[in-house]
Amino acid sequence: MENKTEVTEFILLGLTNDPHLQVPLFTIFLLIYIITLAGNLGMILLILLDSRLHTPMYIFLGNLSLVDFCYSSAVTPTVMAELLLGEKIISYNACAAQMYFFVAFATVENYLLPAMAYDRYIAVCKPLHYATTMTQSMCTCLVISCYVCGFLNASIHTANTFILSLCMPNVVHHFFCDIPAVMALSCSDRHANEVAVIYVSSFSIFVALLVIIPSYTLIFITVLKIRASAGHRKAISTCASHFTAISIFYGTIIYMYLQPRSSDSLDSDKISSVFYTMVIPMLNPVVYSLRNKEVKSAFTKIVLKGK
Repeated sequence: MENKTEVTEFILLGLTNDPHLQVPLFTIFLLIYIITLAGNLGMILLILLDSRLHTPMYIFLGNLSLVDFCYSSAVTPTVMAELLLGEKIISYNACAAQMYFFVAFATVENYLLPAMAYDRYIAVCKPLHYATTMTQSMCTCLVISCYVCGFLNASIHTANTFILSLCMPNVVHHFFCDIPAVMALSCSDRHANEVAVIYVSSFSIFVALLVIIPSYTLIFITVLKIRASAGHRKAISTCASHFTAISIFYGTIIYMYLQPRSSDSLDSDKISSVFYTMVIPMLNPVVYSLRNKEVKSAFTKIVLKGK
């Protein structure tokens, strides 16, 4: 009878119970989170303050930075509290909210990346049509569509998870309320719900890759045709960082959510989850923007103004 008791709170198992690792891990994650905040919020501020960056490419980058900040903030503070204070109990509603906002913003990023790939395709392959194709209204519609799809997808996944009867023991084998880890607590048949997660996630990733792969294929074909070394370098520098971040993001997501579920996979999920919940949001401002000459110029201009 005890195992059938509905849960009102969850115990997050966390990353480790080894007291010798908790403080070092907290220090590492705190440093990562500070860099994430500084990089992403700094990028948003930079784009807002410099009118030269009010272009489609940087509007997408600004929204990407906002999304990275939001979905990292949905998870990282919880992990740091677990490690430093031993706060492993999370209420039912807080768990559902964490899952909802994490999935929402991660999905928004999933759709922002193909929008950015399309923007780069037009810029490299059809530069004469760029101004008429990537208009402000077009850019705004793409960004709004990304957010609508993200929050709709999060509603589906969160409802699909918490509609299950979640029973004791209420220990979540993870450091945050991720979908597979919470579903594992179900005392009812969850096969249909797990299949729904795979199908919905597969659809989102498929739609994104359906835009990204052809866009970058055409970009690389166009780049190979560029004879001038300066043009060649400019095109590569514009797209290489985008392609790198896209490969990291989708490689991790596909490994996490589209693999068959097993009890052994939960431990490996933790390592992958650290990467895409904390490391990727920290890396994105670097690989996307900080190598960009226009961003460096805008940063220098604002710093000199402050002096």
